[in-house]
Amino acid sequence: VTGAEAGYIISGASAGLTLGTATILAGMDPGRMDRLPDTTGMKNEFILAREHRNGYDHAIRLAGAKFVEIGMNEIVSGAGVRRTEAWEYEAAITAQTAGIAYTVTPDSEPPLEQVVEVAHRHGLPVLVDAAGELPPISNLRKFIGMGADLVAFSGGKSIRGPQSSGILCGRRDLIASAAVQHLDMDEFFDIWDPPESLIPKGTLTGIPRHGIGRGFKVGKEEIVGLLTALRMFADGEYAAETEQQRGLLEYIADGLSGLPVQPRIILPAGEGYPMLHLIIDAQTVGKSGFEVSKELKNGDPGIFVNEKGLPGDTLIVHPMNLNQSRTEIMTRRLREVLGYVARPT
Repeated sequence: VTGAEAGYIISGASAGLTLGTATILAGMDPGRMDRLPDTTGMKNEFILAREHRNGYDHAIRLAGAKFVEIGMNEIVSGAGVRRTEAWEYEAAITAQTAGIAYTVTPDSEPPLEQVVEVAHRHGLPVLVDAAGELPPISNLRKFIGMGADLVAFSGGKSIRGPQSSGILCGRRDLIASAAVQHLDMDEFFDIWDPPESLIPKGTLTGIPRHGIGRGFKVGKEEIVGLLTALRMFADGEYAAETEQQRGLLEYIADGLSGLPVQPRIILPAGEGYPMLHLIIDAQTVGKSGFEVSKELKNGDPGIFVNEKGLPGDTLIVHPMNLNQSRTEIMTRRLREVLGYVARPT
């Protein structure tokens, strides 16, 4: 499904980043596995572009990695036009470099292929955070196809698997290390018999105590649920919903006619979800986007919108969890919060 040599179900993409980092740091060395997150005396630096930094990269540091940041976030600061470039990764490589971390977004720079080329030329693995990069379905294989060594996906977003699930896929030797650092290792080494296709026992001198990933336990229900959801997602069973979702967003937009809000439906460039942007005339409404969002959350029923645009008084409606009845409720609640209540007939 992913095009990778191996894959492993984990308890969310964040757990995948921690476990993926641990595999790069420790390999199949049980002594190093036992030491994590103490990486004293080990190669422990991960190169990461400043413009790729985000709150979720704490998961990488959790395993004991230290970041070496490169590039200048000049686009955001308004101080320049250039973004991070591939040569900056190469310039930052030292004897302490363990790997490169790369956060995928639709406009990530530099291109992943360029980063992989630099990394592999120096014998370094690339760990990719692709938690929210599905759909399109093709992304399941895209980043592995570009040469990434490990890729972490969320299982609880567009795949629609259990919320506490995710996928770590990539090189077979790295996935083997991930499994050893994740499983219950209260075993006698001599009679321990792991599946050879997942964990080649001959590459280990012994087995560690419970590894750093033991706390990321995945239940049988999550495993079955994610495998089922992944099969449905990969087979394209959700692909036909786009037109229906667009119709639901149009229903909301039409229902707000005459109110001080400007609706805009944003269509995806390829596969993906249409989005409804509601630009609020805060002065006329008498409420900021933050206040409108808070009222929606605290109402009955509570409604949660994407808040990325709130500084610009813009609410963003994602259609994934909408059906006709929920859409009607949402339209009514928006009209109430924006100052219109239907009169009884």
